[in-house]
Amino acid sequence: MTNQTTKKPKPKQPLKMDINDLVRENIKNLKPYSTARDEFKGQASVFLDANENSYGSPLPANYNRYPDPLQLDLKDAISKIKGVPIENTFLGNGSDEAIDLLYRAFCNPGKDNVIILPPTYGMYEVSANINDVEIRKVNLLPNFQLDLEKIAETIDKNTKIIFICSPNNPTGNSINREDIETILTNFKGIVVVDEAYINYARQKTFIQELTEYGNLVVLQTFSKAWGLAALRLGMAFSSRKVIDVLNKIKPPYNINQATQDLAFEAIKNIAQVNDWIRESVAERQRLSIELNNLKIVTKVYPSDANFILAEVTDATKIYDTLVEEGIIVRDRSKVILCEGCLRITVGTKEENDKLLTILKNF
Repeated sequence: MTNQTTKKPKPKQPLKMDINDLVRENIKNLKPYSTARDEFKGQASVFLDANENSYGSPLPANYNRYPDPLQLDLKDAISKIKGVPIENTFLGNGSDEAIDLLYRAFCNPGKDNVIILPPTYGMYEVSANINDVEIRKVNLLPNFQLDLEKIAETIDKNTKIIFICSPNNPTGNSINREDIETILTNFKGIVVVDEAYINYARQKTFIQELTEYGNLVVLQTFSKAWGLAALRLGMAFSSRKVIDVLNKIKPPYNINQATQDLAFEAIKNIAQVNDWIRESVAERQRLSIELNNLKIVTKVYPSDANFILAEVTDATKIYDTLVEEGIIVRDRSKVILCEGCLRITVGTKEENDKLLTILKNF
């Protein structure tokens, strides 16, 4: 990435690069685990190969057989709503698994580094520390947008990944699309665009850019708009080369059969999910207006997510008061650029009314 980024030019042609050049040598040479079902071709009716319990499960549904390690039926259903081919789709035990695997695939411990853009999602840094990978922090600008010049100055030959959360957590705003494209075009490494909250945003998903940028990884999740947080199911979309690497190093059965079955059924109810999204966006607007009218709230930041970042007069005291009333929000007052702020998830109308009543009486 060049240092001449202050004018934010419209990117033209992405740099030519080979994903294989970014992969760790030990991963290139890795022989992946072969499951019992990988070792035969054709149809079978008697399975005596995987040391499963042949009698069944003590449950209404039988879960005695290992699940499809590549989740092909579920990926096929997802492809129909996302418009992304199966070979460009990875499913993980939450998006956190995909984040961790990206470190394992592309970052040499003790040598390589990644760039994160605080304030941002905390697991990028946690996963880096677990994998002994250097974190380089480039704070967002005061308007919560990218500091392109500083990012360019921070990159070196060992920078392998840049993590961009958009809409961003905890600030709630979408990152300027042209800025992300500038990084994608000029950075010879992996660019992760984490779209956990994209269903609530006005900005379009970067999924449509997958064919243009071979180094792009888009993360999405079933934990937010889809209402399946307990299932722990995340999605990563990327070029086939990147997806092949993730499939090579993931645990053989990383998505259990119950999760696959329930997610498959949930996808059939997309109309319900879209209704919830519309209600959440309407409540987000109402809650923002109501919060702005409170004396204890000094600023409400615009949000493209299902939460609101609000600057208040005494974050600690207000947080403690809400806890006493049985309402839990997130105190972000000690996070860079979020001083004095609480992050408030948009609840149901009844939950939001209860929150506002307590805050009005504070």
